[in-house]
Amino acid sequence: MNEWHGKKLIKQLPLWGILVSLALILSFIESLIPFYFGIPGMKLGLCNAIVVILLYLSSAREALLINLCRIVLAGFLFGNAFGILYSFGGALLSFLCMWTVYRTGLFTITTVSIIGGLTHNIGQLCVASAVLENVNIFWYAPALMLAGAVTGAVIGVLATELIPRLRFLFIS
Repeated sequence: MNEWHGKKLIKQLPLWGILVSLALILSFIESLIPFYFGIPGMKLGLCNAIVVILLYLSSAREALLINLCRIVLAGFLFGNAFGILYSFGGALLSFLCMWTVYRTGLFTITTVSIIGGLTHNIGQLCVASAVLENVNIFWYAPALMLAGAVTGAVIGVLATELIPRLRFLFIS
């Protein structure tokens, strides 16, 4: 690592700490909101706004790193080992898909977020199916896809509004 990268890293660490903290706060708030429509695992996904914002204002590496840190910390604070496992599955697939469509430059922020919401649920269903050794869990897919599209759209609109207002934080 050359001197410039070291200085940049030291400059970014406080921002990363703030972003992980914000993601944890959003996870905690989300755990308090009674968002349950008879489907296990259905959540608003508020902290996914941070991932979308980081994709557009920082880098894919930072977006993934912040999200993975948030998953581990939130899992230990507000969840359990299975929650961490399901979140990792959903987050990794969601991130890969959002990053892929973001890189094309053909989609809006909201569309990228909707794709993230949809694929996050697919990733979680795949992990749940493997853990439970039961493919019948995919019967939840239609309801989870609808929820993922709606929450992805809400998060996308939120990110679209926040990105211009937060751009100053990421100027080096």
